[in-house]
Amino acid sequence: MKKSIVLAALLLNGIAIFGQTKDELFFKEIYKSSLTNAKCYDWLDHLSNKIGARLSGSDNAQKAVLYTKAQLETLGLDKVYLQEVMVPKWVRGEKETAYILDNKTKITVPICALGGSIATAKNGLTAAVIEVQSIAELKTLGDKLKGKIVFFNRPMEQEFIETFKSYGGCVDQRYAGAKEAAKFGAVGTIVRSMNLRLDDFPHTGNQSYGDLPKSQYIPTAAISTNGAELLSKSLKKNPNLKFYFKQNCQQLEDVLSYNVVGEIKGSVHPENIMVVGGHLDSWDLADGSHDDGAGVVQSMEVINIFKNLGYKPKNTLRVVLFMNEENGGKGGKKYEELAQANHENHIFALESDSGGFSPRGFSFESDEANFNRIQGWKNLFEPYLIHSFTKGHGGSDIDPLTSKTIVKAGLKPDSQRYFDYHHAANDTFDAINKRELELGAATMASLIYLIDQNAILK
Repeated sequence: MKKSIVLAALLLNGIAIFGQTKDELFFKEIYKSSLTNAKCYDWLDHLSNKIGARLSGSDNAQKAVLYTKAQLETLGLDKVYLQEVMVPKWVRGEKETAYILDNKTKITVPICALGGSIATAKNGLTAAVIEVQSIAELKTLGDKLKGKIVFFNRPMEQEFIETFKSYGGCVDQRYAGAKEAAKFGAVGTIVRSMNLRLDDFPHTGNQSYGDLPKSQYIPTAAISTNGAELLSKSLKKNPNLKFYFKQNCQQLEDVLSYNVVGEIKGSVHPENIMVVGGHLDSWDLADGSHDDGAGVVQSMEVINIFKNLGYKPKNTLRVVLFMNEENGGKGGKKYEELAQANHENHIFALESDSGGFSPRGFSFESDEANFNRIQGWKNLFEPYLIHSFTKGHGGSDIDPLTSKTIVKAGLKPDSQRYFDYHHAANDTFDAINKRELELGAATMASLIYLIDQNAILK
């Protein structure tokens, strides 16, 4: 037997070594395994560089399903299987073009269609521009918006240390801006990219027309932050300038895809299920290494760590690679639908969907009693610089899970660089740090180990 497996066996039988508790010593073995014997970086290399972008319904999404299923099968799990799920199929088409028409000057700016948008007319769309900072401001302008392109230019707030708070403060203009502008007769919308820095990468993302009739749909695109700054300055000098953009995207019929599931049956309470997962789909501008290739391979690595250490969970452990988080959330909903149909009892779910950066902690959805119990474990994580245990959102794919006893958690990496890459063409494998990725996987495995040992049920 490997030395690490022998040591793990001693620890799990309650034998303390050199005054350290079995949990402290097992944490060391988890981190050692991840930092010296991990597969997650190589898995991500393949997903990113051999397969690439994995938008729901695409050929690459199907390739990712088959690849990850095959890799899970090499780990010697009790079961590896696929869950059928119908997903939307939206295609971008030819690369978008856009420019500012300022008198006789034509200035090209980088844009990309937002997910779910309709195309412009074949020859593009040209119109005058009205800049707004919010949907609330938009609603005060009423008929002035008719026949105009609305330019949403509210930036992400720089003041917040937690950058997801900055994102949450302005993402409504991306998601609902076109729907709201269309109600007042606007002919298109341009949205400042969700990005804290100034660069030339437009960031896509999902948008929704809500319950508008299709006859009222208008094309909508993201503009890079540098492009947004330029357009705003140009409008101040010449409020009568016009903007042109052309995009060729279309929404097709839903297609069949899959969640990928790997399972280790619990040795004591197989009826209790713990889930660890990320989403297998990505946007189409890049290979989605941070969003969410990192979360996928970290979740797979949790299983690999336990296998390497000979750890047999007391409760059933599933790694779930969800499909269609980005533009529909159908994978998470289907998983919950099947869990209900099979009368399954989920006691814990952990999601990684915030990038592959250095781990800093977790956000938890739980009652006070369980949250207080979990807080009592912080001292075990502090040597690994994991210090943030907060109440908050667990994750989009585990959000639908409704078991009465469930505790949900989301991995919280350092978020300062995340929105440099989020939904943009630079979310590629070269932006991944191998060691940070592996530390995240070890941190996830450590929390799952504690949940498993302490059987949070009440």
